[in-house]
Amino acid sequence: MTMNTPLATNKFLEIIKNLSPAWFASVMGTGIFAVTSKYYACYCSWLNNVAEFLWIINIILFLVLIVPWTLRWLICYDNALSDLKHPITGQFYATLPIACLVLAVNFLLLGTGYIGAALAVKIAQGLWITGLVLSLATAFIIPLLNYFNKITIEDINPAWFMPPVSLIVVPIAGAKLIPYWPQSFQKTLLIMNYVSWSAGFFLFMLLAVICFYRFFVAPPLPGSIIPTIWIYLGPIGAGTISLLNLGSVSSPYLGNEVTPILNLFGLFYWSFGFWWLIAASIITIIYILKKKLPYTLSWWAFTFPLGAYTGATYLISIIFQSEAVRLFGFLCYWLLAVCWFIVFCNTFVRVCTGALFKD
Repeated sequence: MTMNTPLATNKFLEIIKNLSPAWFASVMGTGIFAVTSKYYACYCSWLNNVAEFLWIINIILFLVLIVPWTLRWLICYDNALSDLKHPITGQFYATLPIACLVLAVNFLLLGTGYIGAALAVKIAQGLWITGLVLSLATAFIIPLLNYFNKITIEDINPAWFMPPVSLIVVPIAGAKLIPYWPQSFQKTLLIMNYVSWSAGFFLFMLLAVICFYRFFVAPPLPGSIIPTIWIYLGPIGAGTISLLNLGSVSSPYLGNEVTPILNLFGLFYWSFGFWWLIAASIITIIYILKKKLPYTLSWWAFTFPLGAYTGATYLISIIFQSEAVRLFGFLCYWLLAVCWFIVFCNTFVRVCTGALFKD
């Protein structure tokens, strides 16, 4: 027993040292899969059970990951800081605030029936505040680090959208929580949600132009980060959900004309995602056929962006009362289910073998 203790300690330190900041993408992907399962339970009632199961898994995932993530900053500070300064891996520090925000949505949508509405809301509020603060931090720190670092055109990729996405995701739970805050704070918090969405949206637009330019004038993305092209769907899907949620709670504060305007803009925004869904699918299939898609944690980029777009599709179908759109969303849901299952299994196997914790 004594002889094995140093070995176990060294193994644990190795895991912490090599822990990727992208790990919380698994919480993002699992959380949005739970949300969309709840939405599309309108077609298959047993998806309610799937949603609840995924919610529980997501809580466990978050709690398991937050410990080594925090310890890494305490005992492997140089490694954590080095990743933060890196033009690619640094972007994935934004997965933690997004994970907090997605988990807040999980508690609001799924937790009320199990732990009571009051407790679920309190937990969601805590997660939302944490996610908001961390989103603001990453949205300033990471782009500024890119500005001061020496960046080559090959370093540019859609992972750069992660910090803006964190700001865009804020109103998904934030809008739903507005009625639960003291009345004197509600209008201020509503405006704060608009500010967060707007900052994230325009940052995304600027970075999208930069990434498109990189696609046309630089060598193709390596297979290891090809899944990041799906991140385009993240700000589109999450941005649409945020707009629709903001529209549903804005009338008492900003007037009745706000809701239909935001719903219409949400429709326009969601529609762009249809083009990107097809484009990303074609590019991914080409890489698969060429056998140039090795597994990395970036595979989790197949899940959250697609899940966000799938959830947005459901809400668009409800607001505009279109069964055709909802059926399209149901097809997207099954694509999400396949992607999540493949990515989860591949990740689980590599965790068991330790492959994901090596240099």
